[in-house]
Amino acid sequence: MLSSVLNSKRAIEVNIQIMRTFTKIRELLNTHADLRRKLEEMEKKYDYQFKAVFDAIKSLIADPPAVKKIGFTARE
Repeated sequence: MLSSVLNSKRAIEVNIQIMRTFTKIRELLNTHADLRRKLEEMEKKYDYQFKAVFDAIKSLIADPPAVKKIGFTARE
């Protein structure tokens, strides 16, 4: 990262923001994993009673399917 090599006030501010962003992303990923783990624990505990509820929650948590791009692409 060039912002960590440069020695200007602006570069230092940018570098700090980059580090904060990476830290926030890491926290969000950990939180998401914790929620998924807790959901699986609850699913085991209340297995058949709330199957429909857990299926709906899983569909909300799951990553959206890849969308095929439309349009013309030229072959080289």
